[in-house]
Amino acid sequence: MKKLGLITIGQSPRTDITPDLEPILGPDVQLCQAGALDGITPQEAAALAPEEGDSVLISKLRDGSTVLLGEQRILPRLQQCIYSLEEQEAELILFLCTGSFPPFQSHVPLIYPCVVLNGAVPALTGRSRIAVVAPKEEQRAQCMEKWQNFVQSVQVVCASPYGPPEELDQAAREASALDADLIVMDCMGYTTAMKERVRQLSGKPVVLSRTLAARAVAELLA
Repeated sequence: MKKLGLITIGQSPRTDITPDLEPILGPDVQLCQAGALDGITPQEAAALAPEEGDSVLISKLRDGSTVLLGEQRILPRLQQCIYSLEEQEAELILFLCTGSFPPFQSHVPLIYPCVVLNGAVPALTGRSRIAVVAPKEEQRAQCMEKWQNFVQSVQVVCASPYGPPEELDQAAREASALDADLIVMDCMGYTTAMKERVRQLSGKPVVLSRTLAARAVAELLA
């Protein structure tokens, strides 16, 4: 049995994500989880909101509510998550977030979905034109800036994975009208069911962050 550590920038366990990972990882991989916001109240989590100039991240609390976080404000908490999962003898650690993070101290490999996406998506788009679904309007500019480093054309539509289904449906219809080779769902909160809905409504191929990252991890653990 191999052990995979999972780090959420919210609160663990992320039982909304693991059902899509487990079929890809297989029965021989044991999951252990840690969250940057474990052990704190929603009010304390709200105090970690992004300040001006900080990258905006979104995640879930254990009660199902969502929270906006500033990347710089949670970095020490993420480092503690790494230490905790190392103590639990994780062989690999997967971040359940598509944000871009600075280096951490770790004795085991750290897998960042953003790095997997950044490498795979350019190889999958024939004309280097993509549409990206991002959770919040506050993330539009940083999403554009990031993807412009990897493709020639990027357009962003916004819909939270934690919002009403109609919000994602509208984003999918907007994406269908864009001149893009494929759609990237750039948040680990989006599910396989959401991917299929976006594919049906847009008529375009869709890349889902959580399953692409899980397939990369499965390759390493095989």
